[in-house]
Amino acid sequence: MTIITHTTRKRWTVRLRRLFGAKPCRVQVAALPWRKVDNAVQVMLITSRDTGRWVLPKGWPEGVEKLHDAAAREAVEEAGLTGAVSAVEIGRYFYRKARRSGDDVQCEVHVFPLEVDRVADDWDEKRKRTRKWVSATDAARLVNEPDLGEVIAHFCANPRQVLARSQAA
Repeated sequence: MTIITHTTRKRWTVRLRRLFGAKPCRVQVAALPWRKVDNAVQVMLITSRDTGRWVLPKGWPEGVEKLHDAAAREAVEEAGLTGAVSAVEIGRYFYRKARRSGDDVQCEVHVFPLEVDRVADDWDEKRKRTRKWVSATDAARLVNEPDLGEVIAHFCANPRQVLARSQAA
């Protein structure tokens, strides 16, 4: 049995994209922070630092960090949220990230649900971002990327069932 690590998979993906002439896609991770209030699912959205649009906490994995651990770290840094993060992603979406240099890079974002159990009053990026709890429907509508909206809507329709199905696969 061959075990394919994240690094190996990433290396082969880059090689294949170069072979076929496409710019390599960069991998990012996002936490989907959620909670249940009165039997309804709510999602914590934050504003992006540059445009102020509503997004999930997301960023780049560091070193050999597991993807779900990176998503949990981003939730702490960008939104002051901690909780139980799933080791299994619930979906992916793609977007083009504008760089300061003027060019952009294609990103593939792996989304990991984070059931929030603590919301800090103070966190690293408090002065750079706004955060708010919204209904699942509003979260799916407020994010810019349609594929991310679908991931949010699908997960929030029945979080426990999606998590159980994901972990069984």
